[in-house]
Formats: sequence, C-alpha cells, structure tokens
Amino acid sequence: MQHRIHELLAGKGERLLTAEPTDTVLNAVQRMNTASIGCLPVVEHGRLVGIFTERDVLVRVVQAECAPAATRIRDVMTEGPLCVSPNTTVEDTMIFMTENHCRHLPVVSSDELLGLISIGDLLRWVVRDEDVSLERLVSAMRVMTE
Repeated sequence: MQHRIHELLAGKGERLLTAEPTDTVLNAVQRMNTASIGCLPVVEHGRLVGIFTERDVLVRVVQAECAPAATRIRDVMTEGPLCVSPNTTVEDTMIFMTENHCRHLPVVSSDELLGLISIGDLLRWVVRDEDVSLERLVSAMRVMTE
C-alpha cells in the first residue's frame, strides 16, 4: 500500500508556523531559528502566496546586502511555490522534491494550506515504514519457526 502525504502530516501534529508578507526578514529568521526550521510558508488573507527559505536569506538578503530589520518578506520570498496535494504518495513526493531541488513543500488542498513537509520528514517516514515492515517480517519468521 502506498502511503499518502496526509498520513505523514497527521503524524506531524497541528503546529504550523507561517509568515506574512509584511513581516521583516529579521522577525521571520528569529522565528525560524527558535523553532529550528528552514522555512516559513507566507500567507496573506488565509492564502499561500509564497515561501521564505534559508536559501532566500542567503541569496536575496545577505548576498544582496539587504538590511534584515528593514526588509519585508514580500520583497525576498519565493513567490508561487511548488506545492503538493495531501493525496500525493510519499514516493511521488520524494521524486518531485528531488527533481525540483526543493527541501520544503507546502501541502495545499482547494487553496487551503494544510501543512508543510520537508525532505527530512519524508526520510523519517520511509525509515519508520521500513522498520515496521522489517518487524513484521521478523515476527512472521518467528511464527514459522516455532
């Protein structure tokens, strides 16, 4: 059975930090650092309008020599981010992220932001799934040899 992204999201919990386009880079980076996360979905009037990532900080803020306390997220975010549906399989999502060189994907359904997944979330899911399969196999082998 192929697992879907909504199953992965359910295991992550309810907490989803976001930014608004009017937030400053400094404020967003402080929130990212405090939460130990690498990006923030950018939401305006309840709709996903972009994503603000560590890469955006490096390229569009630091390299461009912008002042973090004075620069607004809307000026340096990635607009129109790639997204995934909650019904997409974990395997297809991994392929999509690899092909598009992205480490974070918003999960969106009917224009509603449901969550955010990272490549690390996917790897943890796959490892957990493999561990469960291995445990089932070992248990079956024990039953057969008893």
